[in-house]
Amino acid sequence: MSFRSHFLSVFSTLTLLGTIAAPAFSEETPLDHIVAVVNEDVVMSSELEERVKEIYLRLKDSGTEIPPQNVLVPQVLERLILEQLQLSRGQRAGVHISDEELNQAIERMAKSRNLSMDEMMEHAHQSGVSLNKLREQLRNEMTIKRVQDGFVNRRINISEQEIDNFLKSEEGEKWSSPDVNLGHIILALSSGAPRDEVAAVEQKARDLYEQLQSGTDFKSLAIANSAGPNALKGGDLGWRKTAQLPSIFITAVEKLSPGENSVPIRSDAGYHLLKLYDRRGGGEKIVVQHHARHILIKPNEIRTEEETKAMLEGIRADIINGADFAELAKENSEDIASSLAGGDVGWSLPGQFVPEFEDVMAKLSLNEISEPFRSQFGWHILQVTERRQQDFSEDLRRQQAESILRHRKYEEELQIWLQEIRDEAFVEIKL
Repeated sequence: MSFRSHFLSVFSTLTLLGTIAAPAFSEETPLDHIVAVVNEDVVMSSELEERVKEIYLRLKDSGTEIPPQNVLVPQVLERLILEQLQLSRGQRAGVHISDEELNQAIERMAKSRNLSMDEMMEHAHQSGVSLNKLREQLRNEMTIKRVQDGFVNRRINISEQEIDNFLKSEEGEKWSSPDVNLGHIILALSSGAPRDEVAAVEQKARDLYEQLQSGTDFKSLAIANSAGPNALKGGDLGWRKTAQLPSIFITAVEKLSPGENSVPIRSDAGYHLLKLYDRRGGGEKIVVQHHARHILIKPNEIRTEEETKAMLEGIRADIINGADFAELAKENSEDIASSLAGGDVGWSLPGQFVPEFEDVMAKLSLNEISEPFRSQFGWHILQVTERRQQDFSEDLRRQQAESILRHRKYEEELQIWLQEIRDEAFVEIKL
């Protein structure tokens, strides 16, 4: 995962801490203590209290009704347990977010808020927010997202037959499916749950639906009841392409008008409730494609980040002074897939490359050599040799069909995987 737009709004959350006090949690705690044992790790009371404060302040700022403390605290603790399990897996798998990647993420965060880096840091300073705390939380979120992508995507297989079937379907022929802004509540069920447990969860889903139909706030119910990764954000999924939703959601959403709630929907992961906040038109069929080539060099045990970047700066200078890009790519690039082709990665398809690569590719003039830039794979320099506007080619259609099908499976598979790692873990609650 490219790091997609599924992250918490870290900066907005943390800056609130300097301006609002959460009365229910303002008393000092004499001693920190363990509130949960998670395999070989622990969750401390200070972590729980801090996260509860953040959620409290975010809900207060958004005007969302705040659930009782005895409902909110266990829900937050469960989220911390899942985060700890995922961070531990990331550590064992060697997932590492470099300082350069972190800096780029913070720069994107500032840009999304129309702030310069200096303005954002000054805002944080005035609000009493520690830059180290901001960096730590963002690094954890990026690590968790990378862990999720790595473990979940390997569980998903999209066959050529599935792509063919999708392209032949009425939905696959539309392409310009509308965008929908959704809220989501999931009541999780383990695979093979006994009938009485299934019946109890089904009844709870029906009770929640009745509350929604009676006017109860969807976000409050999501915070108090949902097991989904967005529960503490009121279950907000944000804007999604209809075609990218899980299959079982599509029919339900098509029947909803903005402001309406779905009846409970059963899947292998549990029972779902959806709220359609809004719907908007479709997308363009014409896309800009880039024909690009690059050189990749990776930091290692004997070459630091700075030395790797300096090496690429030297190669870039040689190319500008007349050296052949393709020959230098063959000699130096550590991208095995493209180095033998002189660094050529062919014509791009939307979403084919990580965001850092696509951002640079879109901004370059033809034949310009980029400055060295960092992605999760290492340091790159990039050149765009051709650019065109292209209607959906057969290859592009199949690529997008696979992307839609993968995204559709990803949401449900992620929830199943999270339930599995939670079931497999040794967790002792000491709250």
